[in-house]
Amino acid sequence: MTSRLFAVAAATALGGAIALAQQPAAQQHGSHVTAKAEIKGKGITGTAEFAEHPQGTGTMVEITLKVSGLTPGRHGIHLHAVGKCEPDFNAAGGHFDPGPASNTDPDANHPFHMGDIPNLEVGPDGSGEMKVTTTRVTLSNGPLSVFDADGTAIIVHGNEDKGTTGAPKSGVSGGPRVACGVLTK
Repeated sequence: MTSRLFAVAAATALGGAIALAQQPAAQQHGSHVTAKAEIKGKGITGTAEFAEHPQGTGTMVEITLKVSGLTPGRHGIHLHAVGKCEPDFNAAGGHFDPGPASNTDPDANHPFHMGDIPNLEVGPDGSGEMKVTTTRVTLSNGPLSVFDADGTAIIVHGNEDKGTTGAPKSGVSGGPRVACGVLTK
């Protein structure tokens, strides 16, 4: 419960009010939907596991992230708009932010994207783990689904996400992309 409260507090700090992801009643009370991503970069490996659960009239997605091979300190973590990591991590596009007024620019509309996740704290051994919960995305159908027509990737950035809005390409959302994984069911 404490980790969920922390995640909600962190998500609120990053993006203001948390939007509840509305789902059809048949999916709200059934079994949960899961997804995963194998994260890879130069000398970096990891996994991200996703589990969607009913929450009131909407859903919440629990993300469990484990990564090794990173430099110690904080690293920005984001869901990106396109489920591609090839030919390079730029293929993943901007931050996941569906909707009529979406703005996927990683820095200019930050930290208000649906795909913004709290920073990963990495220890002296180069590894980091975290479990967070978000109501900003879904794994099932709907406008906030990460399984839209072009899929979604999870990106690990080389630097800390400052949690502020900046000029395009300013790097305030974490700078260089050092690892990437494509979400799959």
